[in-house]
Amino acid sequence: MHDSAAALLTATVTYEGGLRTTCTHVASGQTFITDAPVDNHGKGEAFSPTDLAATSLAACILTTIAIMLEHRELDFQGARAEVIKVMGGPPRRITGIRTVIYAPAVDYTPAQRELIAKVVEACPVGRSLHPDLAQDTVVVYED
Repeated sequence: MHDSAAALLTATVTYEGGLRTTCTHVASGQTFITDAPVDNHGKGEAFSPTDLAATSLAACILTTIAIMLEHRELDFQGARAEVIKVMGGPPRRITGIRTVIYAPAVDYTPAQRELIAKVVEACPVGRSLHPDLAQDTVVVYED
């Protein structure tokens, strides 16, 4: 890492032993732990790194939709997502992420729904994942 990258440090991660890490967001000081999953020698007492990868996709989708809707003075508060992570291999890896987005009860126009679908496809996390990783995202409009 070169000096300019150090100035942009995002997070630090410390291995605590017992297949647990403590992750710290540098700018805010917020922390969380990860544990190895039960199916990979861990306790499963917290998000695993692969859980975080799958969950990050859903968080990114919700956030990017909210940004787009705020620019149009529409509220996305109360939206939620359910995430299913599918593991496969060998080698062990995430092979699929199914995300169901539940949009709040707002009367979105067909054009707004189309725009939401485009934002789902443009999510930075989703576009950063390997193309072999199957991403299946569905938006459910709670009318």
